Amino acid sequence: MTSKIAQMWRHPIKGIGAEPLTEVRLNEGGPLPLDRAWALLTGKATDTGAWQHCRNFARGCFGPELMAVTAVTDGDLITLRHPKQDDLTIDPSADSAKLVDWITSIYPAERPAPHTLIKSPDGGMADADVSAISIMSLASLNALGDKLGQNLDPRRFRGNLWIDGSTPFEEFDWVDQELKIGGARLKVIDRIARCRATEANPDTGERDANTLKALREHWGHTDFGILAVVQNDGDVALGDTLEVL
Repeated sequence: MTSKIAQMWRHPIKGIGAEPLTEVRLNEGGPLPLDRAWALLTGKATDTGAWQHCRNFARGCFGPELMAVTAVTDGDLITLRHPKQDDLTIDPSADSAKLVDWITSIYPAERPAPHTLIKSPDGGMADADVSAISIMSLASLNALGDKLGQNLDPRRFRGNLWIDGSTPFEEFDWVDQELKIGGARLKVIDRIARCRATEANPDTGERDANTLKALREHWGHTDFGILAVVQNDGDVALGDTLEVL
């Protein structure tokens, strides 16, 4: 069976808002453009101008309500939507305080408080300290959902490229191999360890699925998805086939 790209997503602000795409140009050695291009610091964390550990930012594992935020980018502006909030349109370079004010009511008061929206380094601000694309499998998602007795929304896992047509967890066999997707080649470097953000329903922001427990009990790990480094500039679009080289 041929694997194809079924969905594409980016997350302009780390942990806050998912945006669907139909096509994108990948750049050699870079993240998916505008993915995790901004991140909201919390607690005592400060802007270092470099990649920082995920614990320094507002994220869905700490505040599950953030998983229900969607995003739309329009030039320099980002519009955020949440079922409990009025829509917010910001210029991330100038409207840090507006974002902090907007999420205050949906972020746990017991967590270190969000305070400053910062621009990510060129490689993005993903959880891993490497500039890469995340690739997920709908077959793996459906297998996990079957064990839980639930239909799982792909947004729980905040992946960039979602493939359809593979077998469950086949993607783990691609580590250290190259893939061709559309006009781009990618080198798979690792599996992705997951956190509690995946337990939250992206429609409601409520934790309603014990994804980590199910992964651990049925597959012996808490990994889902793979990371791949872009090897050349190239266009990728929905419907493009994935070839393992």
